[in-house]
Amino acid sequence: MGRSIGIQNESSLHRTLKYQYAEPGGETEVSVGNFVADAVTASGEYIEVQIGSFAPLVKKVKEFVSHGKVRIIHPVIVSKRIEVYDKGDKFLYRRKSPAEGSIWDIFHALASAPELPLIKGVMIEVAMVETTEKRFKDGKGSWRRKGISIHDKELAAWHDRYLFKSKADFLCFIPFKKGEEFTVSSLAEKMSVKTLKAGTALYVLTRMKLVKRIGKKGRAWVYTR
Repeated sequence: MGRSIGIQNESSLHRTLKYQYAEPGGETEVSVGNFVADAVTASGEYIEVQIGSFAPLVKKVKEFVSHGKVRIIHPVIVSKRIEVYDKGDKFLYRRKSPAEGSIWDIFHALASAPELPLIKGVMIEVAMVETTEKRFKDGKGSWRRKGISIHDKELAAWHDRYLFKSKADFLCFIPFKKGEEFTVSSLAEKMSVKTLKAGTALYVLTRMKLVKRIGKKGRAWVYTR
């Protein structure tokens, strides 16, 4: 029963990515111990598509990796078009969301499970995509959306893909040499990202033991590789 409920609740974006990464000859919705993998490729690689936080993946990934390599697919939405319909499914209007995702959003997903990239046999692939989000003006959504509810997310276009095969691959986010000191602010400035994203990245990279805190400079923590 849990398996069918999971399929019913998945978005079109999740479903499309699942079949895309299953590749020819692969299978989808494969039982593995007490869990169900989104897909298993013909070569035996386990595929798990995760749109949100990685926290729910920890136990199942540890189960999958005992059987073979695991690839976690995390879509980051770089551009989103919103289409709004009334309760009778009649199209009302369309607009472009001002929100734009970036590769740095991977750390938001990893913040609740920074140990995942440390597990041998686990790879993380970030898929940069455009989506169309279908919403209904039905009074069931949150107050922030004025009662408009989100019905589905669909893949509209592909952009880049970034594959992190090991924790060392995440050092590309740290443009400083070994022994060089830096702060959240200096990282944000160097990489042209918001301070919040740089801070989340350093939290995860510290937990992964790729960087470490060595003290404070005023109120700011100082880091080094």
